[in-house]
Amino acid sequence: MLVHSRAGRWGAWALFAVLFVPLFALPLLVIVTASFSTNWSGAFPAGPTTEHYTAAVRGESLQALTTSLVTALTASVLALVLGTWAALTAAALRKRGRRILDALFVLPVAVPSVVVGLAVLVAFSQPPFLLNGTRWIVILAHTILVTAFAYQSVSAAILRLDPMYEQAAASLGARPSYVLLRVRLPLLLPSLNAAAGLCFALSMGELSATMMLYPPDWLPLPVRIFTATDRGSLFTGSALAVVLMTATLLVLLAVSRIRTKATYR
Repeated sequence: MLVHSRAGRWGAWALFAVLFVPLFALPLLVIVTASFSTNWSGAFPAGPTTEHYTAAVRGESLQALTTSLVTALTASVLALVLGTWAALTAAALRKRGRRILDALFVLPVAVPSVVVGLAVLVAFSQPPFLLNGTRWIVILAHTILVTAFAYQSVSAAILRLDPMYEQAAASLGARPSYVLLRVRLPLLLPSLNAAAGLCFALSMGELSATMMLYPPDWLPLPVRIFTATDRGSLFTGSALAVVLMTATLLVLLAVSRIRTKATYR
């Protein structure tokens, strides 16, 4: 912290607590509490129970969690490959070409995700690219939405790379493909891991575009949470939300450990 006095540090921590607790921590704590409750007692949930979690890890709810995990993992891998390829291509372009490529990849996040969902629905509802009614249209929409974040993360990392490493490898006779695979990509590995984690977290929580595209046999967990709360099952929806948060955090922790190891390589 850039506060050198003891009183200043305590003041900064107090300000952080005042802002963080009511805006971020308290709503999440209410959801966790509601997931273990059966009714409301005044302004707070009451009636301790674990029945909601029993339902949340079985049957259709478990299938919805699996669907979200598969969708997020697939979309993250595709986004990371496409975003990295585009970032490496942009780095080799002139300034004008790089700006055009930046604008193309930022466009999906510059508009509401429901617009992206509608665009994908219209574009892939007719032959020869008939994906409507399949899981692939959901995965495609998630990939489009998160690729921009992978592209921006990798692009920023490329700008920070020291070109001396690549120049030294090239001066020793290394081919461009060898420099890319053995020098450039390993140096980018921490940023690639961070981008993968960000893409996964965003895909796990995506709802707007998914609501327009999902088929009956490919129901992600955020959609199930929405339908549960829309029917008035707030406590069941809270339990499903906690399961979603837990699964996302576990994957992010695993990615963070990989990133830490890559940083020390």
